[in-house]
Amino acid sequence: MAKTLTIFTPAYNRAYTLHLGYEALLRQTCQDFEWLIIDDGSTDNTRELVEGWMAENKIPIRYHYQENQGMHGAHNTAYRLITTELNTCIDSDDYMPDDGVEKIVTFWKQHGSDKVAGIIGLDADFEGNIIGSLFTEKETTLTGFYARGGKGDKKLVYRTDIITRYPEYPLFPGEKYVSLGYKCELIDQDYTLLTINEVLVNVEYRPDGSSMNMFRQYIKNPQGFAFIRKSSMQLAPTAKRRFMEAIHYVSSSLILKNKRFLQESPKKLLTLCAVPFGIVLYLYIRYQTRNLQ
Repeated sequence: MAKTLTIFTPAYNRAYTLHLGYEALLRQTCQDFEWLIIDDGSTDNTRELVEGWMAENKIPIRYHYQENQGMHGAHNTAYRLITTELNTCIDSDDYMPDDGVEKIVTFWKQHGSDKVAGIIGLDADFEGNIIGSLFTEKETTLTGFYARGGKGDKKLVYRTDIITRYPEYPLFPGEKYVSLGYKCELIDQDYTLLTINEVLVNVEYRPDGSSMNMFRQYIKNPQGFAFIRKSSMQLAPTAKRRFMEAIHYVSSSLILKNKRFLQESPKKLLTLCAVPFGIVLYLYIRYQTRNLQ
């Protein structure tokens, strides 16, 4: 019987944490899922580890290896391979609570429809403490939630037919980062998400994770940052947010040494007004990364 949910995990040299996700999936109270691992060019023993689990045949596992493209490239590949109705990403150092799959599948079967893009649920840390704020509405968009003062990372469960309808994340030569929020913003223009005040993932931020290295990412991936800023300048739900995106766009353009950034901006007047602030941000980022090799 076809499964309802694909849990996909991008992995890059995370063999030392990947067992957390596997062990949690073994404990699931509902087996209506498959696990898709996108090995994004690992040079450790990720392949051997996963092949061992596949040989155990305790849960359905699919493994795909590719040359390193970054998290967004791994997401592109996952969306091409997923065949189930729903999908969600569980990072290689995170894990689902024992009833995570059951919560998702049961809630979707009771409330899901073709009028929504999927489900948005809660993150908690490894001690079970909920990260950020709860939902106060039955439906929301991700950008709308934060625009209304919502706090903290949230777990997204998308309909596969929806998320594959929108453009893939672009790949820029020599860069490994484009914000995963790009697709979310696009989907938010057309669909809402059903909210569920239940923990769907337990997370831990690690020093080698991208969330702890944002200044480094700014310097190493300016094309990716400039791209998402241009998109968000058009799609962000508030004028304040759009202006902030313009400031960051100016900063990334300066890192790129792109003299045509004003001509290439989708919001030229907004970008012009953001130039002084973008210069200050650029200088601040350069100062913070002055020792970056």
